[in-house]
Amino acid sequence: MGIDTEKLSKQIREILEKNEDAVKGYEKAAEISESVKITEYFNKKAKERLSFIAALRGCFPELDLGNELVEGSDAGTFHRSWMSVKAFFVGDSDEAMLEEAINGDKAALEEYETLIDEILLPAPAAKIILQQMTRIKNDLEEIKALEEAK
Repeated sequence: MGIDTEKLSKQIREILEKNEDAVKGYEKAAEISESVKITEYFNKKAKERLSFIAALRGCFPELDLGNELVEGSDAGTFHRSWMSVKAFFVGDSDEAMLEEAINGDKAALEEYETLIDEILLPAPAAKIILQQMTRIKNDLEEIKALEEAK
């Protein structure tokens, strides 16, 4: 059974878009955050997702996966605007940003799981995808712990 290149390209693009949205979302959350610790966390996560993007693009040189720009999606742009509005009206913007990060990571995890479940991946790519999935799962636990500590 061969690799469905068209389906693979579509799924990888969706994962790249989720990671681009995460980078921009984490950067926005870092701007809004009131806590130095949480700001540092969001900045660290933005850098980590940039490395995810680079690894994914490097994994699939045969696919035209775009340039080095981190553009994100229209839905992500709307979501970041919502984060600003929510932070303005909610008393604890850090908790609100942590909740939004949880929602974003859950959505990203679903994209990764879909890719793993539906597409036969080359071994090196599968390894990177699984490593990133594990990191996102760990991030969810870390974000939940930060939220509970608030």
